Amino acid sequence: MTTGSVPATRHRTPTWLVATVAGAFGLFYAYAVWLAVGHLVTQATGVQGLNGAGWAVLGSAIVFPILVFAAAFALGYRRRAGAFALLLLAGLGLVAVFWLNILSYSITAGGSLLGG
Repeated sequence: MTTGSVPATRHRTPTWLVATVAGAFGLFYAYAVWLAVGHLVTQATGVQGLNGAGWAVLGSAIVFPILVFAAAFALGYRRRAGAFALLLLAGLGLVAVFWLNILSYSITAGGSLLGG
């Protein structure tokens, strides 16, 4: 008889379910990266090109979704499927807000990113 101890059996989410949830959300994260790459290419191939700040700002829009997905996956893959999905959804919301910030900065102060 053990008193005050946690039982050794823990619920473990099946690997196929983790892969399915991560794959479904991974498509949305990949779409965010694809949009950022498209925006970077559009701005870089313009008449004036991009300066260093432009490459850094628009490049961060490419790297950020990858980092957020990796962090959300690392934090949640051992949790139940619902909690894992919510964590990936919260990360996707963070990526969406960051993308909107990048777009608004490109629109309002886009001239400061040009001229390489």
